[in-house]
Formats: sequence, C-alpha cells, structure tokens
Amino acid sequence: MLIDPNVDKFKEECGVFGVYTNGGVDVARLTYYGLYALQHRGQESAGIAVSNGEEIKLHKELGLLTEAFTEEDINKLKGDIAIGHVRYSTTGSTKVENAQPLLSSYKLGSIAVAHNGNLVNVDMLRGLLEDVGYVFHTTIDTEVVISLIARGVNKGIEAAVYDAIGAIKGSFAMVIETKDKLIGVRDPYGIRPLCLGKIDEGYVLTSESCAFDTIGAEFIRDIEPGEIVIIDENGVKSISYSEKTGGHTCAFEYIYFARPDSVIDGINVHQSRVRAGEQLFREAPIEADVVIGVPDSGIPAAVGYSKASGIPFDMGFVKNRYVGRTFITPSQELRERAVSVKLNPLKCNVEGKRVVLIDDSIVRGTTSRHLIESLRKAGATEVHFRVASPVVQFPCYFGIDISYRKELIGANKTTEEICDFIGCDSLAYLSLDGLKESLGNNSINGFCLGCLNGKYPVSTPIEIDKNYLER
Repeated sequence: MLIDPNVDKFKEECGVFGVYTNGGVDVARLTYYGLYALQHRGQESAGIAVSNGEEIKLHKELGLLTEAFTEEDINKLKGDIAIGHVRYSTTGSTKVENAQPLLSSYKLGSIAVAHNGNLVNVDMLRGLLEDVGYVFHTTIDTEVVISLIARGVNKGIEAAVYDAIGAIKGSFAMVIETKDKLIGVRDPYGIRPLCLGKIDEGYVLTSESCAFDTIGAEFIRDIEPGEIVIIDENGVKSISYSEKTGGHTCAFEYIYFARPDSVIDGINVHQSRVRAGEQLFREAPIEADVVIGVPDSGIPAAVGYSKASGIPFDMGFVKNRYVGRTFITPSQELRERAVSVKLNPLKCNVEGKRVVLIDDSIVRGTTSRHLIESLRKAGATEVHFRVASPVVQFPCYFGIDISYRKELIGANKTTEEICDFIGCDSLAYLSLDGLKESLGNNSINGFCLGCLNGKYPVSTPIEIDKNYLER
C-alpha cells in the first residue's frame, strides 16, 4: 500500500514573488528565500529574473528550488529588482521552456512576467495573436499575457499592462518586471491572492504573507481585486482597472492550498481551519475515543473538532518528512507487505479505539481508503471520517488541476457510496453554509465556490468557446 496524501489532493497552483529595492540588497537571494516560503504552491519548476537597471537576467530550471538553483546561479543574478516563480502546471506540459518567469525583449527593452492562475480565454487570444504574426515558443497562458503587453508597449509600460489585463479573463495574480519597475496585478475577482509588503530597502509582492516573515518584511495590505500596483523610484502607485466586484477569493486557499501561517484578505488561514473543525462537529457529531488529522492540512480542523467535542486529539500518523517530490516506486512485493511511504499509523494512539479521522477534502478518494485501511490494521475498532469542506463536485478552471467531473468522486457517488468505497463506519462533510461560517464575515471579499456549488465568478472556457462559436 503506497500512502501518499498528496496524490489525492488538488495541486498547489503556483507562487509568485517580487522585490523592488533602491540598491545594496542581494535581491536574487531575497527572492530565493521568499520562494522557499511558497514552495508548497508548486514543486515542478522554479525561476528568478533580476534587473540591473539595463537588462534582465533569468535563471530557471525544473524541480524544487534546491534542485533548480546553486550558489553560483544566485551569485550571477545581480540587480535591484527581481521576480520569482514556483510552478505546478495547470496549463502547458512540464518542461523548462514552460517554467516561469517568462522573459521577452521588445524595442524599448525587456520584460519578465510570472503568473499564478489560469486564463479562460487564452485559446481565443492566442489564435488572434497568431493571426497577426505572433509566434509562440511555449504552451502556457503567461506567454499570451507577455505578448499582449509587448504589443502595446509604445504607449508606455503602464498603459500596455492596463490594456493587456483588460483583454484577459480568468484568475491571475501576476508580478511583472521591467528594467526599472516592479508591477503587481490581481484579477478583477481576486480569485488568486497577492499582497504587498515593506522592507527597509524597498517593497515586496508575494502570493502569501508567510513569505514576508521569511525575509523579514512587514505586511502592508492585500492587493485589491482589479488593482494594478506600480513600484518604482517614486514609490507605490495604484491603478484600479475594473469595477468593484466584492471579490471572490478561492475558498480552497483556506481549505488546503495556503500555508497555515498566512493571512489572506484579512482571514487567518490556521484559525479558519480550526473553526471549520469546530463547525464540523456541530454539524456531524459522533461518539469516539480519539480525534486525529491527516497531516498536514487536516490537523487544524482535527484540533477544532476535538475542542468542540471534548474528544481528545492525538497524533494518528507519523509523516516521513524526508520523502521528496519523487521517489522510487515500491515493488509489487513491498506493496503486498503494505508499506506506507509517506504516512504510517501511530498504533499506540489508535489501537482498540473508536477513531474520528479528519481531512480537509476528498478529491478522488483513493488515499482516503488507504488511510482507513491502515488505521484498521493498526487496531482501530471504528473509523469515522469527517471532511472539513463541502463535497467537491465540479471542476475548477481557475488554476487547479481538476478539469473534468469524472475525476471527482463527489460528482459520481453519493455520500453513502463514498463511505462504502473508502471503507469508513460513517462519513460526513462540512456544509457550504458551515464553510462560510468558518471563514467569518469578511466585508472585503466573498469566495469562489465553483468546485463546490458549480457557480463560477467568471465565465468558464466552455461558455466562452460556445459564445465565440455562436457569433
């Protein structure tokens, strides 16, 4: 049995980071450590682009940061402005050409772009650009953005970015670098997070506030939905390019993606997960002897469930933290011996006990089944599964790697059928209202709940393609 909880999860999208300084700072190293705090958002590739005021130099490779960069690579990147990216591919295959940032030259200089999210009208825009002679070198939507910006750069970089952003639809948190500016952009609905921080020597943009703590920066504020910020020698300038939408931050940022020590749009991620666990007990109580969580994102909800129920919380699984992004697949003989590579039950805490197992979500269900089997083999007398989010029933088009309902167990089976499939004694999910309750009354933003209720803040690619063909 190969137990890897990451196999049965949504993938972590991407992470972006940018820094502007007035000199005297090793911005490449600063960006490296900022990206290190965002490594959970993407493990397929990493890249850093640095401007020295005259030109932009770029280094990017496949793999984790520690695989993509050496000390020598960092030392070659000298300048005062930098952007960086860690990637999990939601569009485009995994090859170094598709790694970000993307760097492009145009008549007035160079521009680099790093993007978290997904553009839903990218195929239409790519076709229009190809019709007027553009040749694309990658298969990712970020190249469409950089081509749109370069196309209008004669108007000045601010106008070019404004026009390009107006043409694209979908989710995006971007950092853009020219020879003398750092620009941040968040989509009109704020689906993907982006925030602004201050260091003594300048300003920082990043996907999550946890990166500020890593480099000693101070959080200033979240970038608002529909906002462009331009950072240069004059300081920070803000441009609103879209009507106020009220925001629709991706709910899965709080459920699973974000690090627990981040604060996104005024909501503390860890506290929201604990509240989800408390609400889950109120909605789905059960008599049991111990509450355990699936490491790592299921643990805060398990703490909340324990707190609300009075049932003791304890460690249920030991996580092997030295298993990297890839490892040698066990042989059939080892599989038959039920070898657990990443998670192994802590027998002394579950043997002879009625167990409440808490996880943040169920996507495909296969790992949940393996975890329950392992608990029973460790001697658990009952296993009651509680999920700290509603049923995932619909695909995501905005930066998550699930595009088809056939991949989702919640779209194809009832709760009773899922319970039978994963082999638990009972199964319950947090309700949609319960999730909203756990996220609190946030006056700044609402939430994108498309994968949970099928209602999306932006037209999906299917709707866009249909409308385009009907013209």
